[in-house]
Amino acid sequence: MQERAESTRQAVLVGAASSFDKFGYGTASLSTIIANAGVSKGAMYFHFSSKEDLAQAVIEAQMALATAATVTIIESTPKAIDALILITKELARQLQTDPTARGGMRLTLESTTAQNPNAQSFDDWIGMIAKLTERARTEGDIVDDMDTAALARMIVASFTGVQTVSEMLTGRADLQLRMTEMWHLLLPSIAPRRRLARIRAVADAPLIDWNDR
Repeated sequence: MQERAESTRQAVLVGAASSFDKFGYGTASLSTIIANAGVSKGAMYFHFSSKEDLAQAVIEAQMALATAATVTIIESTPKAIDALILITKELARQLQTDPTARGGMRLTLESTTAQNPNAQSFDDWIGMIAKLTERARTEGDIVDDMDTAALARMIVASFTGVQTVSEMLTGRADLQLRMTEMWHLLLPSIAPRRRLARIRAVADAPLIDWNDR
């Protein structure tokens, strides 16, 4: 029974994420969410009390996906600059393939203001990236005079903007190429010249399936 309940909850969550991704919070209706999930109205209300409750659950699920991938990459990648590049490519892959990631991203971008609690997710993300940029500087892969906190904000802002434009123009079909492009433009201004070729090779490398790690 517990397995079945969790399966139903997950179906509702994915149905909601798909609806929010397609229509946004304001336009997505509970009837559309129920239809996408393939469950009854009662089953949905058993797990979620309102559309707002569902939206928050989708955002939290998207953040959990991103956090799990980030932790795996950091633990599996010796050099911080490599981890930075791989994290952006993996988060881009999630947006290309996972409806929960797409729905959560749209909801977060729609609702993020300085007064909204979901703004904290961007603060947390910038903080995590700042730790990696600072570590990369101590490892000699970022130039000594770089403001690593400012760089972290720039990486997060660049990722957010690149994925948004990619979504608008190609439905994110070209997102991996655009991520590689982003790093090729950014790296010459932050990495020592003697290390640039090696780091660029990380940005150019085929996508890793972190689900197998």
